Amino acid sequence: MNKVVLMGRLTKDPDVRYTQAQESLCIARYTLAVDRRGSKEADFVNIVAFGKAGEFTEKYLHKGMKIALSGRIQTGSFTNKDGVKVYTTEVVAEDQEFAESKKDGAQNTTTQGSSPDGFIDIPEGIEEDLPFSQP
Repeated sequence: MNKVVLMGRLTKDPDVRYTQAQESLCIARYTLAVDRRGSKEADFVNIVAFGKAGEFTEKYLHKGMKIALSGRIQTGSFTNKDGVKVYTTEVVAEDQEFAESKKDGAQNTTTQGSSPDGFIDIPEGIEEDLPFSQP
C-alpha cells in the first residue's frame, strides 16, 4: 500500500503549468513544510497535483496556507546536464483540504453579516423557524 497523509503550510505559491496536448492537463507543484512531532524541525515535502487536483491548487492554495492532504509517494530519476543521475521523490496529491479557517490563518477577514467566528449571525426571534431548534 502506498498512502501518505500530511498536514503543513505551503512555502510559496504553487507553480502551475498546463500541458500542450489536445486535452490540456493542469500540473501544479508546491512544497509543503511539515512540522516534525515533538521537534522544532520541519520536513519540506515536494507535492505535485494533476488534473482537477492541480486546478484546485491553482485556484485556492497560496503561500502560508495550512492544508491537509493525502496521496501517494512517487519516485523517479533523470540525468542532468552534467551527466549525473538525479533521484526524485515527491507526493502525488489525491485529496487536498483546508486545515484552518481564514480567521485562524493569515487572511483574517470577516464578511458583512457574519460573526467573528465565521458563522452567519441569526437574527433575533427567528429561532422557532429553524429545523434544529427545540420547542
